[in-house]
Amino acid sequence: MRYLSFLLMGLFAVNSLQAQSEADAVKQAIDKLFTAMHDSDSTAVRACFSPTAVFQTIDEHKGVATIKNVSVERFASIVGNMPKGEADERISYGAIQIDDRLASAWTPYRFYHQGKFHHCGVNSFQLVKLGREWKIQYIIDTRRKDKCVEDNPVQ
Repeated sequence: MRYLSFLLMGLFAVNSLQAQSEADAVKQAIDKLFTAMHDSDSTAVRACFSPTAVFQTIDEHKGVATIKNVSVERFASIVGNMPKGEADERISYGAIQIDDRLASAWTPYRFYHQGKFHHCGVNSFQLVKLGREWKIQYIIDTRRKDKCVEDNPVQ
């Protein structure tokens, strides 16, 4: 009986460590995107996404919400044309959920342009594990100037 208890505790510990390492891998995949943005590296931005990725933002103008689609290529091009350090998106991690090769991450953020606060919101990421790497499959975000979710997000 004692042996069985130790065996079960060991299996639980291994599963917990594996789940934690996968969550860390998901965070690392997302962090790569923001590092690439900060570095104005369009090639690195493209490498963060799956080949069929979708990028959307919820925009509100005069109280009317619309969903805007932006191609990953267009986004990477915009980032690549910025001076290094001009785009600084500071995120914190909310819930991360993983099932097999699918992950979801919720990241409140503040965006700074040329060192000045520009807007805030939340990113909702869907990631897929292709081979041994997590890639971003889908992002949708909100954008606003006030009522930020986090006062002091982690960089």
